[in-house]
Amino acid sequence: MRTTNERIRVGARGHTVEFQHIVELVGRAVDAAGVAIIVVGTLLATILAAIRLSRRQTGVYRGYRRRVGRSILLGLEFLVAGDIIRTVAVAPTYASVGVLAVIVGIRTFLSFSLELEITGRWPWQKPVAEAED
Repeated sequence: MRTTNERIRVGARGHTVEFQHIVELVGRAVDAAGVAIIVVGTLLATILAAIRLSRRQTGVYRGYRRRVGRSILLGLEFLVAGDIIRTVAVAPTYASVGVLAVIVGIRTFLSFSLELEITGRWPWQKPVAEAED
């Protein structure tokens, strides 16, 4: 079993890299992907809303809110994953796991609130069409 400070041989030249450093980079990459999803999703939703407004279509605001909300939801999932990777995979302490629990709790609450705002139901509830069957 490897310890978190063990060096790992990487590549043909035998460069050594600490496991903790690799996990930190992966966590940051997942965080960056989450931020990129939020930013790109919001930009695309804004562009689409502007196009729809210029064509004087109806329901632009509702569609815009739904698209922005969905990009935020997906981005939050990536941000939570990045936090988990960095905190749990690299020598977790009670303090770091406690901070992670608070962060994940807040982000989960935000995700549930956004889901309720976007769809009008909690994530665990069936859509209205399925619930009536």
